[in-house]
Amino acid sequence: MFGDASLTLFLGLFGLFSVWPLVFIINNAFKPLNEIFIFPPKLFVQSPTLTNFQDLFIIIGNSWIPMSRYLFNTVFLTAAGTLSSVIIGSMAAFPLAKYVFPGSKTMSKMIVYSLMFNGTVTALPNYVIMSKLHLIDTYWAVILPAAASTLGLFLMQNFMVQIPDALIEAAKMDGANELTIFWKVMMPLSKSAWITLIILSFQNLWGTTGGGFIYTEKLKPISYALSQIVNAGVARTGVASAVTLIMLIVPIVVFVISQSNVISTMATSGIKE
Repeated sequence: MFGDASLTLFLGLFGLFSVWPLVFIINNAFKPLNEIFIFPPKLFVQSPTLTNFQDLFIIIGNSWIPMSRYLFNTVFLTAAGTLSSVIIGSMAAFPLAKYVFPGSKTMSKMIVYSLMFNGTVTALPNYVIMSKLHLIDTYWAVILPAAASTLGLFLMQNFMVQIPDALIEAAKMDGANELTIFWKVMMPLSKSAWITLIILSFQNLWGTTGGGFIYTEKLKPISYALSQIVNAGVARTGVASAVTLIMLIVPIVVFVISQSNVISTMATSGIKE
């Protein structure tokens, strides 16, 4: 009992430590400039104000590209990139997880090796490929690299491996083809895996600025527009705090809504092979 209490206390302390940055960001968004620059910084706001948000909306209102256009670009890129990542990753993971064919083991190893390279390393190859396909300065330059993410493929493959082959064999005996098995058997049983993939892809794409792929102003996402506001100087430190909170709200809401499905019990837990 003492061990359980100690573990709970230990995890509780780490939880408080983890939530501290979030509390600081929320309070900073409502601080006047004199409180933001105070040293040592205080965690909680003393004189709450909406000035930072009011200044942000004034700046947004003077933008020569409507903020609604930036928001549409972000929503479209995030939705299209996330959806394509889940569908393509799942369809590629199914044969790798459940069938043996020439080169399947080599492909699986290459997927694992690719996880060692972060986005900075693959940025140049991605740019070259998009340039050869004449997709630079289009939505596809952001969507296609997201769809080809090996993290989603790795996640789905490792989850689908756990699904008993007996279910696939039973579906084949009922006359189901491979596509039907994928949509009606594998995807429902992999729900927790692809919801986790949705969260990861969403968080990655929501904050994208288009990088070196998008140059036309009307195609840029909202994170780019807000970053330009933040980079205007020290006078906009309060506005920057409001921007940080706004960009943080949506991913947190998506995670809170979806997190109950991330850790779920496998529907096939009672099947023995």
